[in-house]
Amino acid sequence: MQYWHFSETAYPYLPPEDTVRSIRVTLPNGVIDPQQAMDLWDRYLVEWQVADECGLNVMMNEHHATATCMDPAAPVVAGILGRITKNARILILGNPVANRKDPVRVAEETALVDLLSHGRLDVGFVRGVPYEVSAVNSKPVQMSERMWESIDLIKKAWTTHDGPFNWEGRFFQQRQVNIWPRPVQQPHPPVWVTAMTPGSAGRIADNGDIVASFLTGYEGTRKVFQAYRDRLEQARRPAPADDRFAYAALTYTGETDEEGLEGARKLMWYVKANKVPFEFVQPPGYTPYFARAAGLRGERSAYDFKSLSLEDLIDEGIVFAGSPATVRGQIEKFYERVGGFGHLLLMGQAGFLDHGETVKGIRNFAEHVKPALDAQFSPQPVTV
Repeated sequence: MQYWHFSETAYPYLPPEDTVRSIRVTLPNGVIDPQQAMDLWDRYLVEWQVADECGLNVMMNEHHATATCMDPAAPVVAGILGRITKNARILILGNPVANRKDPVRVAEETALVDLLSHGRLDVGFVRGVPYEVSAVNSKPVQMSERMWESIDLIKKAWTTHDGPFNWEGRFFQQRQVNIWPRPVQQPHPPVWVTAMTPGSAGRIADNGDIVASFLTGYEGTRKVFQAYRDRLEQARRPAPADDRFAYAALTYTGETDEEGLEGARKLMWYVKANKVPFEFVQPPGYTPYFARAAGLRGERSAYDFKSLSLEDLIDEGIVFAGSPATVRGQIEKFYERVGGFGHLLLMGQAGFLDHGETVKGIRNFAEHVKPALDAQFSPQPVTV
């Protein structure tokens, strides 16, 4: 199994919740103290370096107009990590290509990062969260279709080496696509795509890409992974290896259960501070009809965790927390319940979990959980 330290690089120093309507889209950037933001970025980069030194991989994502993530340009940060880390794979999960107007630019940026990192880049793609539709003036309808056309165009840009090609697609028109430089990994860096529902897994399976689920818990993750497996079985293709499946969870490993739970309570800032009005959560056309129907039936949205306690989140497999033995047991249980997976994305920093606590959590996992899991789950090579 491969392990990835993930920080969403939050800016947690926000006004009282009852004084703001939203922490996304409309929160004025005057709230930010640039000195504090600079200091936070210094420590976040160091924490990724610590993960690298501990034998973990590193992961970052990208968001816009929000205090939950100060990284609006993931390839920039990935390029930095390509130079200040030595061994870790570097994962961008992800590039919100359905909200980007120029997929070829994404192909160029990631090809450059692959060179800067000496071939250590994994490239993840996401449809994009609903909050950012209005922020970047994109269309909330047909976002999945735009995402897949973007991915197809980016892969062709990476793998075409005999001169320019012309792209006349449904959503994108590009003349003389001929990226310089091209990736060092051939035919291209490993590709990941996120899926929060089973219906999203089929196309990912068709392409043989890595499917990643984020905070979907036991049942949600099992259904997504099983949909991927079912698609390959229906196509009479070989069963996928564990390295085709990834799961992200809030994770904190303490020396004791009490310390691990205390760290996890601080990580819960990520799910508790996410105050967003309905119009940004449900832009018309973004959510498929069946998901909207589920909401009308009172089922919880994939983005709504505010009503859950830490104990609830642990019970659902959304948080792994406690002593090394406890965290190991939680991950082993999750592995069995979802049918196996090969990548664990460890969201080990959020909110007011300070630098010392974050580093301690990384080291505790790397030194006391990872070796035990490695002994049980034989590492499998990542394939493209």
